[in-house]
Amino acid sequence: MTEQAVIERVETPVTADDIAADLRALGVDPGETLIVHSSMSALGWVAGQQQAVVEGLQRAVTEKGTLVVPTHSPQFSDSANWSNPPVPDAWVEEMPERMPPFRPAATPSRGVGAVPECFRTYPDAVRSRHPEYSFAAWGADAEAVVADHSYDNGLGEGSPLAEVYDRAGRVLLLGVGHSVNTSLHLAEYRADFEKGRVCHRAPVVEDGERVVVEYADIVTETADFEDAGAAFESEVGVAVGTVGAGDVKLLDQRELVDFAAEWFEARR
Repeated sequence: MTEQAVIERVETPVTADDIAADLRALGVDPGETLIVHSSMSALGWVAGQQQAVVEGLQRAVTEKGTLVVPTHSPQFSDSANWSNPPVPDAWVEEMPERMPPFRPAATPSRGVGAVPECFRTYPDAVRSRHPEYSFAAWGADAEAVVADHSYDNGLGEGSPLAEVYDRAGRVLLLGVGHSVNTSLHLAEYRADFEKGRVCHRAPVVEDGERVVVEYADIVTETADFEDAGAAFESEVGVAVGTVGAGDVKLLDQRELVDFAAEWFEARR
């Protein structure tokens, strides 16, 4: 979408205060735990762009609450699985040795949008240690949500997603659909069906030293995430509204994960 098209979606620029007010009208409560997936362009023209979105989210939950966003870095995944574009086979084995280590405070996110990349740099935001599936958090429980993120099964138990579940958090889809709803990955891990496994190697920093860690994950799949999300909305329900020009949805993460785990078991 061009910037001109984004401008034309709104009558006046969307502000951080507008975003906070729209979120309150949707049902976001001060003090709650909220995991957010977002699209800047879906909101229309925002005065201050992603910075305004971050500050609008912060004002909605306040410092008594906790915001969580995915800050994934697939550039640290196993290069043997890269396809857009692939790299020569001869590069794959030595790729982890050639890369700098993943650094939570410095390594950029990739493929998750402008808002998470801005969010992770904010004062008092903290980021988990996983080289591929990190999350950043801000607020009252931020440190606890991202602490000790398991290398193995990075979107399952021992992940920030599981921490949000334990805190009865909610999911905010800010101008995006369920295809990017990472909480559905937690449901994949918990569902009882046959899963493939894949191993990874990535450089990280531990105790001040660069080391290459090896970890294993299930083979995740997102092709049916929209269908799972639609079924949840139909059978359980979500709150719907708008923020700026964008359609938004607010849903209970624990209900979603439990529902989707059963849904996957019946269909995969």
